Amino acid sequence: MVSLLVLTTAACGSVTASGPATDPVPEVTTPDAVDTEFDRPSEPAASDDCSVRGETFSEDVRLARCLTEEFWSKQFAEAGGTYQPVSEFIEYNGADGPACGGQPAVPNNAFYCPDGHFIAYDATWLQSLYDQLGDGAVYIVIPHEFGHAVQNLLQSTHEFTVQAELQADCYAGGTLKGLIDGGRLSAQEGDDAELMTNLEAAGDPTDAWWEPGAHGTGAQRQLNFARGFDRGVGAC
Repeated sequence: MVSLLVLTTAACGSVTASGPATDPVPEVTTPDAVDTEFDRPSEPAASDDCSVRGETFSEDVRLARCLTEEFWSKQFAEAGGTYQPVSEFIEYNGADGPACGGQPAVPNNAFYCPDGHFIAYDATWLQSLYDQLGDGAVYIVIPHEFGHAVQNLLQSTHEFTVQAELQADCYAGGTLKGLIDGGRLSAQEGDDAELMTNLEAAGDPTDAWWEPGAHGTGAQRQLNFARGFDRGVGAC
């Protein structure tokens, strides 16, 4: 089984994300990597969405959204700030998604829109990833988009798109591990490999890091996600 801890040193020369423009949020203290099962522990949460079991696609989407915002609310509060929840969390299918900054939504995508501070995702596409690659797809895609929301709140600046994307991957890894360490998600053998498979599948086919739409190769995305997972969001 591949360890997330090993993956942090396995890819040399990768493009890494620059830090936030303002003081970073505190790092979540994380022990050695563990395998993850994205299910609920036995104790209920206050929010209906945060207390679902995560046994279906729709429940996993609700849970990932709710717990990710819960995580960032605590991070901002500990840093003396206030997290601003997204205004909307929009499900769409195909080409019927909301526009962002005058640009139409496209199929097979999820995105954060700073113009309106909302997140939208193509549910048909995301469920296909869920069905093919497991629930890890939901727990990468949704925390990644919330990572972009956090960048906007922190007024982070990046010279290249790929830096923002890889930082969002790092934030997603730190979020997930923070939720596991906090007992909000439980752990099970095998899901670390599932996460790495999802990130590899989402990687760019070439290392054209200067391109406006670049997200990073599969190895670069794995490296940055694993950095957050191992060291917390403060390392992003």
